[in-house]
Amino acid sequence: MYIVIVGLGGIGRSLIGQAVEHGSNVVVIDQDEMRCSDILEHHDVLAITGNATDKSVLEEAGIDRADAFVATTSDDSVNLMACWLAKKFRVPRVVAIVNQKTHSDFFKEVGVHISENPDELVASRLYYWAENPHLQQLAQIPGGTIFEIVAEQGAPIVGHEIRELKVKDFVFIAIRRADAELIIPSGNITIHAGDIFTVFTKKEAEDDCLRLLNKQLKPST
Repeated sequence: MYIVIVGLGGIGRSLIGQAVEHGSNVVVIDQDEMRCSDILEHHDVLAITGNATDKSVLEEAGIDRADAFVATTSDDSVNLMACWLAKKFRVPRVVAIVNQKTHSDFFKEVGVHISENPDELVASRLYYWAENPHLQQLAQIPGGTIFEIVAEQGAPIVGHEIRELKVKDFVFIAIRRADAELIIPSGNITIHAGDIFTVFTKKEAEDDCLRLLNKQLKPST
């Protein structure tokens, strides 16, 4: 894949590492010459110092043959304009970070796939892990998340059947027990302490899902 990445902040650098690891041809654009020089010491990429909202800079980056374009700067106006130009060059896949949720609709109108407020997403995930030391995210998929959560000793639902568990906007995929037994859940299965639930939840219901599960799968404090 030929991918053009705008921005050499933390997200951009991480993305470059993943793209290179997967064998993609990477071109990065950043206005900071020192950042561009530094990335060349770590990865075999083409780094262009310039403004990604400048058509000539995009042409130098080979935008006309790009398979994907990703804007990762902390400036939504730069990301939006760069993505708009990428769409004009008919790049098949255009993706951007949106730093302020209120700007999301502008990107959607242009037809850009977005990741909203990365700092908030990271903070939310860190809080979930702090609150749920056994929580393990397995996959982020379109429209939702798959994760594992443990029924802890002393939790209100332990010893009760699954049918008694209050649920909202999520689905159990399987239960794994300490003896490695894998159970496809049904209403009459009794929940044991240590049971590991694999759960799918919609993206917009993730917070409510975890709050509801925590009340039932963790001991009351």
